[in-house]
Amino acid sequence: MKFAILGAGNIAQTMASTISKMTGIESYAVASRDLDKATEFATKNGFEKAYGSYEELVQDDEVELVYIATPHSHHYAHAKLCIEHGKPVLCEKAFTANAKQAKEILSLAKEKKVFITEAIWTRYMPSRERIQAVIDSGIIGDVTSVTANLGYAIGQVERLVKPELAGGALLDLGVYPINFACMVLGSNYSEVSSTAIITDTDVDSMNTITLSYADGKMASLHSTFMARTNRMGIISGTQGYMEIQNINNCEEIRVYNSNDELLKKETFKDQITGYEYQVEACVEAMKNGLLECPQMPHAETIKVMELMDSLRKEWGVIYPWDETDN
Repeated sequence: MKFAILGAGNIAQTMASTISKMTGIESYAVASRDLDKATEFATKNGFEKAYGSYEELVQDDEVELVYIATPHSHHYAHAKLCIEHGKPVLCEKAFTANAKQAKEILSLAKEKKVFITEAIWTRYMPSRERIQAVIDSGIIGDVTSVTANLGYAIGQVERLVKPELAGGALLDLGVYPINFACMVLGSNYSEVSSTAIITDTDVDSMNTITLSYADGKMASLHSTFMARTNRMGIISGTQGYMEIQNINNCEEIRVYNSNDELLKKETFKDQITGYEYQVEACVEAMKNGLLECPQMPHAETIKVMELMDSLRKEWGVIYPWDETDN
């Protein structure tokens, strides 16, 4: 499959390094608004084509899948550009800046019969199936609660602190604990409560979110760009609990009984970067004629975006296009 990357920043570099080690994936084209930057990226990573505009990339008939690696604030425009030119899309998280944009993009993709999925890598990793298998085995009993956190000391990064770049901890980091909870407990929560610390640029630097479910289950979630956290997820049940070391890229699962005795553990180290699984999922879905990946259905993408919209509204975190989009 001839793979193209739209954007040539850090996350694009990670993806380029990943696909270079995959079989059946060709490092075909990269586009940047700066042709020199695109050319340098292409040369470094063995891409055949380099384009100085995104429009040129999507007009290339050879491109079979486009990975969108630009800031959240630009995902809507870039996904729309790809879909209008019939190009299948793997779009980085957060999928868009708000739910209205997400719904428009997914509606357009359905209308045009073009494949698109959200590149939230944790949804595609083998560890997700292994975590679910432990739950289904009943070894920790009935799951009652989930806690998860993700934090990095990256407050100096420009895109995180600017509302015009859809900044804040929520869309960049909080999306992972939210997805973690939804993967375990589902996304049909009945109540949401939260609090956040707001920066002088009017984005959230850290937040805590509680999801309550009608059946009595609960998820407690935290994210921050002010400090490194342990990135741990804990799934608690009536007969024990499970620790997930690093919810952002699971390194190890440890299962304990109610007496804190270690029952089993499983490690995850055999991967390129972890990005390969979402690419493989795209290839498989497209081969089967699907317009979305079963690992991250469009309905789930919209549900998460709606939750993040409601949280930002509660906190007073407003992006420039929110007023026109709502």
